[in-house]
This record gives sequence, structure tokens and C-alpha cells, in this order.
Amino acid sequence: MQRAGDSLLTRFEPAMETCDNLSRRLEALGARIARASNLLRTRVDVALEEQNRDLLSSMNKRAQLQLRLQETVKGLSVVAISYYVISLIVYLGEELERLGIPIDPYLAGMCILPFVVGGLWIAVRRLRKRLLKEPGRSTHKD
Repeated sequence: MQRAGDSLLTRFEPAMETCDNLSRRLEALGARIARASNLLRTRVDVALEEQNRDLLSSMNKRAQLQLRLQETVKGLSVVAISYYVISLIVYLGEELERLGIPIDPYLAGMCILPFVVGGLWIAVRRLRKRLLKEPGRSTHKD
């Protein structure tokens, strides 16, 4: 004669093993889903980092182009201001010539041209450096 506990254990043991097997399968499935999720997250992160890299590269190119444009504008402004200063010197020379002072206004303009261009170039650089040293601005070296 079997005891009641042994009889119940014999009858429910296959069901308990089935439940244990199902539990192990669910845990394995959960682990596989977690790995797949991590892999997908890694792929998304890599794609985002590639987009960020491309965006930063594009921004860097634009910044370089903007810097070249600023340098070009700086050079052109020195040329334009030099032109006006030399024109004023020529006009002044013409007036001095009318007053009887023996001076060739165009020769005087040509002689002073390197000093005007050099002085304006230095003045523009100093002004730019001073503006870049203001608080809240980035410091860029020439």
C-alpha cells in the first residue's frame, strides 16, 4: 500500500517536470530576446554615431569655408580702405602741388602705399584679436 503523499508525488512529478522545462525554456527565450535587443541597440548606436560623425565632418568643412571667407573679406577690406587712403593722399598731394609745393601726388601715393597697406593689415589683425578675446567668444589664433 502506497502512502497518499507518494501517490500524489508519482502522479504530479511529470507535470512538475513539464513546468520546470517550460520555465527553463522561458528563461532561455528571455536571454535570447535580451541579446537580440542589445544587438539591435548596438546597431542603432553605431548608425547614430556614423550620422554624428558625418554631421560633425560637414560642420567642420563649413567652418573652414567660413574661415576662408572671413580671411578673404579681411583682405578685401584692407585693399578697399588702402585704396581710399591712397586716394586721399593723392588728392592732398594735388592740393599741395597747386599751392606751389613741388610734389608729384601719384609718386607720393605709390611711396606711401606699402606703409598704408601694412599699417591697415596690422590694425585689422589687432582689432580682430581684441574682438576674439572678449568674454563669451572663442579664441582663434591667426
